[in-house]
Amino acid sequence: MSRLWLVNIEPGTSDEEIRDFLVKYGFPPFDSIEHEEGDGTRPAAMLTFDGLDPTALGQLQERVHNMYWKKRKLGAQVMRDRFA
Repeated sequence: MSRLWLVNIEPGTSDEEIRDFLVKYGFPPFDSIEHEEGDGTRPAAMLTFDGLDPTALGQLQERVHNMYWKKRKLGAQVMRDRFA
């Protein structure tokens, strides 16, 4: 299992739009998504990929980190389990 923290998503972006965007850049479809709205200035989402190891996700993450999408510069970070 691997998790990707995707930040600065355009408010109102649907799960399907996020999935389509990532698949376009070679990601497999994510298995779950949790949205974090915060104060609304830089909404984020935690994406879980059950069948993908963190190393492979790290290689994919490089494709979208700092990319502009929907007039916003995205940030993407692979989340490491503290006790793995």
